[in-house]
Amino acid sequence: MLIALGLGLVVGVILALTGAGGGILAVPLLVFGLQMGVAQAGPIGLLAVGMAAALGAILGLRDGIVRYRAAFLIAGSGMLLSPFGLWIAHRIENRWLSVLFALILLLVAARTLRQARPGTLATSAPSHDAQPCMRDAHSGRFIWTSSCARALGLSGAVAGLLSGLLGVGGGFVMVPALQRYTNLEMRSVVATSLAVIALVSLIGVLASAASGGMLWSVAMPFSAGALAGMFGGRLVSARLAGPHLQIGFAAVAVAVAIGMIAKALL
Repeated sequence: MLIALGLGLVVGVILALTGAGGGILAVPLLVFGLQMGVAQAGPIGLLAVGMAAALGAILGLRDGIVRYRAAFLIAGSGMLLSPFGLWIAHRIENRWLSVLFALILLLVAARTLRQARPGTLATSAPSHDAQPCMRDAHSGRFIWTSSCARALGLSGAVAGLLSGLLGVGGGFVMVPALQRYTNLEMRSVVATSLAVIALVSLIGVLASAASGGMLWSVAMPFSAGALAGMFGGRLVSARLAGPHLQIGFAAVAVAVAIGMIAKALL
């Protein structure tokens, strides 16, 4: 129990310091720290990340920066595929599921390194003409079009599938998708992404609990630790945030990915 609490604390701090995508390290910590399989660790990681995301989403709603209509659309498509991802996860051999998770982790690390380079955001941001989801200048709400709904719906479907399959919140999908397809400010992107993660995670957790795949003796202390780490991490995040932190997160992600591949194949 104490080990699970400590691992959850680490996850919460990482989430607070690195943003929505930091929760992807929850499953590897359970795999290495408690010797669990990816399919078993996935629902536990999903519960912890979902609870931490819900906290962030509530704070975003209080500040009025969550685009809740978009969040419900994205989460709706994600909820449809999350149980399917969970179904697939229990039918794939654990070592290949570990390799798939490691490859996703390497992609997240590569993207984080690109973001850490000076001037990346300015040069890589898409033009307004390429963004199908634009906000009305007066109301601040999205001008809904078929291309906007399609882009956000597909993004949610991918996030939901990976959520059920690997036990990840999907922030590493939603944040770049919202940056690419909308003209939201970064604070609103992160807050809306957290709302989506919380909603999609809820369905994944319920599906896992209904099938008997949730190990509550580990899940509860792990989730409690994640929430405590989220609170503590927010207190120091402003002092530590920056390119060096992103590079450090990417380095840890690469090391963990290599370790997962080695553990699975050797």
